[in-house]
Amino acid sequence: MIPEHWRRAALEPPTAWGAAPPASGVIRSTPEDFEVEEILGFAASGSGPHALLTVRKRGANTEWVARELARAAGCKPFDVGFAGLKDRNAVTTQAFTVPLGKRAPESFVGTGGEGWEVLAAAAHQRKLPRGALEGNRFSITVRGLRGDPARLHERLEQAKQGGVPNYFGLQRFGRGAGNLEQVLKAAAHAGERGRSRGRGDQGFTLSAARSLVFNAILAARIEAQTWNRMLPGDVAILDGRGSVFAVEGVDAEIERRCAALEIHPTAPLVGDGESLAADPVRGLETMIADRFPEAVAVIRAERMKAERRALRLRAGEFVHDLQGDVLRLRFSLSAGSFATAVLREIITTGEAGE
Repeated sequence: MIPEHWRRAALEPPTAWGAAPPASGVIRSTPEDFEVEEILGFAASGSGPHALLTVRKRGANTEWVARELARAAGCKPFDVGFAGLKDRNAVTTQAFTVPLGKRAPESFVGTGGEGWEVLAAAAHQRKLPRGALEGNRFSITVRGLRGDPARLHERLEQAKQGGVPNYFGLQRFGRGAGNLEQVLKAAAHAGERGRSRGRGDQGFTLSAARSLVFNAILAARIEAQTWNRMLPGDVAILDGRGSVFAVEGVDAEIERRCAALEIHPTAPLVGDGESLAADPVRGLETMIADRFPEAVAVIRAERMKAERRALRLRAGEFVHDLQGDVLRLRFSLSAGSFATAVLREIITTGEAGE
């Protein structure tokens, strides 16, 4: 059984801009109501042994599309590259790479099947690795909206101007929080097996373990109302980048940059290595992590390298349009962030058919 404090941290962490969102509505009434476009941040190299493909898919699983592309390219599924998994119940545009062989890149344009089609193709030097993207652009339609329009507008402006908590989304913890159950099972055997990070279900288990501890630390900072401001001992991260630096003292310039969403405080993705944080922040992070010994044991057994992740998420290009009971949102997020982190601050959502 999943402990209650695990369930709260993973599935019901506190919101930042109020006790509850001021409105509710339904998302994903159709796949077109949830559109995602990858932002690679680079163009095809123009030459090389791979084809960089732009693929649009609707109601299709990323890994299934990758297997279909392998069949079309005459290669093994392992040889197909993609930067990240995308929602199935959505319309998504994302990049894949396949080995060219003797084919011209343009020969892939128009290739497709049920729920997917190659829109563009160009020669590229290397297979696309996981995580090789700058971010994602979202267009989300919420239907059947209920709530106070004035309060909703206020919350939208708070999210736009002040950012939202950078929680890991529910999908990180699996259907019915199944990945957390796997963490508990793995903890009983931590250290008995060799390293297996990133292979099959084990990769999901490790991600869930680190995400759980991170969400719990972020929740504690929200409750203390320090999630969006810098404290002495914090580790700051540049917005949209991985560069971090220790904050020994909080001066006017640090406060200005933090208020402008140029930098954000961080929390650890637990792993091996000395923490860059100093007290009192380091003490808080250690205290919270100690509440999840099974998750930490699973992470330590795999010798994962410690990292830092922003506590706050800035939604770029944020615009909204409210017409009657339909709300349309458009925004962009850096890689590794979840659109659900934005939505949960604004509205209580249900999916069509729930």
